[in-house]
Amino acid sequence: MNRTASLRHSFYLLLLAFLAVLVHGYHLGADDAAIYVPAVKKALNPHLYPFGAEFFMEHERLSIFSTLVADSARLFHLPIDVAIFLWQIFGIFLLLLAGWRIASLCFQSARARWAAVCLLAALLTVPIAGTALVIADPYLTARSLSTPASIFAIDSFLRGQKFPTVFWVVLTALVHPQMAVFAVGFLLFLYWTDRTGQKPDALKSASAEAAPVAAAAALPNRWPQGLNFHTITGPYREVLYTRTFFFANLWHWYEWVGAILPLALLYGFTRLKPRGTLPAFHRICRALVPFGLVSIAVFLVFSFNSHLLNFIRLQPMRTFDVIYILLFILVGGLVGEYVLQERIWRWAVLFGSLAVGMVAVNLSMYPNSRPVEWPGMRPRNAWVAAFLWTRDHTPVDAVFALDPRYMELPGEDHHGFRAIAERSKLADALKDSGAVSLFPQLTSDWAAQQRAQAGWSHFQLADFERLAREYPVTWVVVERPAPSGLTCLYTNKAVSVCRLPDTAKEK
Repeated sequence: MNRTASLRHSFYLLLLAFLAVLVHGYHLGADDAAIYVPAVKKALNPHLYPFGAEFFMEHERLSIFSTLVADSARLFHLPIDVAIFLWQIFGIFLLLLAGWRIASLCFQSARARWAAVCLLAALLTVPIAGTALVIADPYLTARSLSTPASIFAIDSFLRGQKFPTVFWVVLTALVHPQMAVFAVGFLLFLYWTDRTGQKPDALKSASAEAAPVAAAAALPNRWPQGLNFHTITGPYREVLYTRTFFFANLWHWYEWVGAILPLALLYGFTRLKPRGTLPAFHRICRALVPFGLVSIAVFLVFSFNSHLLNFIRLQPMRTFDVIYILLFILVGGLVGEYVLQERIWRWAVLFGSLAVGMVAVNLSMYPNSRPVEWPGMRPRNAWVAAFLWTRDHTPVDAVFALDPRYMELPGEDHHGFRAIAERSKLADALKDSGAVSLFPQLTSDWAAQQRAQAGWSHFQLADFERLAREYPVTWVVVERPAPSGLTCLYTNKAVSVCRLPDTAKEK
């Protein structure tokens, strides 16, 4: 491909990435971004979050993600929220570019390659079985960059390019070590299936030989403390069981369909010789099937052996992130080759319908927010408006308390307080418990803060004063109407931002 064609394709992919944001939405600091965005903002301004930073910084200790995003904002003199939004678009662009390169190895025709990339773009927020993951979140996290880097590593390996393969694996590891191990695991499956060919007995041997790789592919961002065969009891056990996706017996039947059906399709592809495919098509299919089966086997062993509960947080089913991405590329290419062909109206009907469906999903997930929460635009969400007021009108060292389950309250739409307000708060019961599930050394502090906030919905002035004596809490965010005795400096239709009495007197 000449340079002009390469630039033209890159421009089209960048346009497709922007369209994908319009379809799937963008929500600063929502869901898992409530963990990652505060780390970015603290890297830019170390004075932020003087209290409770351990609940998001544990994820970042072996990652360059937060530093990379913060340094880019500093280098280009961009507001940090704008920089985060641009990185979100860039991450989707990189994923689509990596998908294009994989599709170019698998399909002869341009229509098949573009159909593969368009299907991937259309399905970015499809849930991955029961893993609590989607291919690309509508908010920025470390996975927004590590996922495309891991697909580039697979592409380089398929092309026989050793140095680029190592480069992309190392880059993935620097951003998100867990995803790097998944990628390496799949590369080893590719190596073994390439070596053994398509013979069934050899394929079984390869998958058995690679089982330790799939187990290792579940390592978290750093080797977790307490990874042993001891029985788990107490608060940490309770935290683990709040993550239903950790346990095979807590998956719903349709989530298992989401794991088994892709492998059945891939196995079917290994028995066929579709028109217009290239050797990489079958190489990928042959490797993905045992890769997925071994991941399921490890997941089942961890879930049903009480002595292995400490290992359940390794999340071996996250390997299905790679499986889904590659499957959508393969299926999209076949749809382009056999169904869409050169008929423009077919392309419009298929991808128009998918786009409408995914817009509806975005609206249902974030019903009280703008579909795309553009940086700097006045928020529609009352909770986000309160968080932004907090950012602009409270001291940097202020420590807040909120309902521990505030992210799931009606109208809140899963937005993270730390990420938007840029202020410290007591640990919550939802996202901070996720950090505890991976890093059990946080359990005692988290559990103590949960006990201190128990019964929040019935808190009165005396309860807030007691909380301030136990922790350095100086402000609270409460649903309306606010309890009497609080000095509320900001109120909207949903919530009030209030200083506790002692702080109010000091002012």
